[in-house]
Amino acid sequence: MASPHRRDFALIVIGSGISGLFVALEARHLGPVLVLTKGSIDDCNTRWAQGGIAAAVGPLDSPGQHLADTISAGAGLVNEHAARVLCYEAPARIHDLVTYGVAFDSLDGEVALGREAAHSRSRVLHAGGDRTGAEIETALSAAAMDPSITILDYTLATRLVVTNGRVTGVEAVALESGATETYEAPTVVLATGGAGQLYSHTTNPDVATGDGIALAFDAGAEIADIEFYQFHPTALRVPGVPTFLISEAVRGEGATLRNARGEAFMARYHPLGDLAPRDIVARAIVAEMRPAEAESVALDCTGLKSVDLAARFPAIFAYCSSAGIDMRTDPIPVSPAAHYLMGGVRTDIHGRTTLPGLYACGEVACTGVHGANRLASNSLMETVVFGKRVVEHIESGERGSAAARPDATPATGPAGAAPTHHELQRVMWDGAGIERNAEGMERALATIASWPAPDAAPTRPAFERRQMTVMASLMLRAAMARTESRGAHYRSDYPATDDAHWKKQQVFVRAE
Repeated sequence: MASPHRRDFALIVIGSGISGLFVALEARHLGPVLVLTKGSIDDCNTRWAQGGIAAAVGPLDSPGQHLADTISAGAGLVNEHAARVLCYEAPARIHDLVTYGVAFDSLDGEVALGREAAHSRSRVLHAGGDRTGAEIETALSAAAMDPSITILDYTLATRLVVTNGRVTGVEAVALESGATETYEAPTVVLATGGAGQLYSHTTNPDVATGDGIALAFDAGAEIADIEFYQFHPTALRVPGVPTFLISEAVRGEGATLRNARGEAFMARYHPLGDLAPRDIVARAIVAEMRPAEAESVALDCTGLKSVDLAARFPAIFAYCSSAGIDMRTDPIPVSPAAHYLMGGVRTDIHGRTTLPGLYACGEVACTGVHGANRLASNSLMETVVFGKRVVEHIESGERGSAAARPDATPATGPAGAAPTHHELQRVMWDGAGIERNAEGMERALATIASWPAPDAAPTRPAFERRQMTVMASLMLRAAMARTESRGAHYRSDYPATDDAHWKKQQVFVRAE
């Protein structure tokens, strides 16, 4: 492909997951679109999303009930206005995905709907069984092979260009040649996904290093809810086998968590049992593993005689089989792993950040719809609902930005960067994992402060370590400040929820 002219684009999208590709497809009528992605076009969290995408499309469901469940799961911090947008616009976005070629699974001529934790109705659509993310990514990637969309893969965005207080472009490095280029456009959209690589146990792929959040923070955008990281309770835990997500939909079909004594334990922790909110299930598993000094608990699918597990969960079934586990007859060893960041670059309901010219959508953004604990399968829907709104707002010709928060806390990025990826993951798993306390977080912050200045070379590993170090510092500071437990943020030294002082969002902005 010929090298794109630096000034020819109507907008630049950073990231090639469902957020980035959906925005590019929806915006292509506005003019040429440039998509930058540091890996291949399909290196993203979207591809690994198994459970599905939530929308109130069933005859016994409603957007109002979806909204109620979203608010309930969010532990008091959900932005109700943003959540209303998500839930009421979700059915129309399903139609959009079908138009782009996504074939959702059906049963007897009707769309098949699964149920996941904290949902009061079956409202989770899936495609290819447990390959929902891959099916959506494949369909959007095919649609994006359009002459109006230029995709530069293996191109690392290293800086947002800010001119007179407005984002006007992106500085990027072509990883294969090492050449640096600046691409200009009146609008830049961040769609870079999450930051699971901060942790040693994660369901996220290698690209999930928090780049977009750190880029936005460095440029002066506000960051919110960064202390809330969701740990998925059930990731495959087999020595020598890479971590692999075991979808919540497996429990939705009736699978049971059992401890080392073979006891089904979740009923002791929550009335919803195995389908309790994810934060509760994750902490319950940790509590059950601790006295047994176990590395995992068992997810028991052996009683699901009415479910064809190989057909319903083809990817999970195949992966377990490759690890020597037949989920029809063998319990699956699982333990929690870092999965989803509720916080990110603070946006309004149009995807605008606090920096003019900069939008964000998907996991990189913080719309407020997830509060302190994401409702299962709302994440894929968030990408398309707010991706659509980003494009609609750009098309409207309105300018401006999200209103800045007067209570935003000024923060500085760390002077150094992690010497190795493994060292950063160890620090974060120990200091800001499923259970946190002041002593562990202070130790983690002291370790980060001792790290040397980062390598100036624009290599991908060096850049990612720098971005993850910024993320780690912000997350630890936010978690230290929040002296309570709420949703995915659990402090053993402050185990109670403190609505009087902490029923509010924390917002950070780079100190001038």
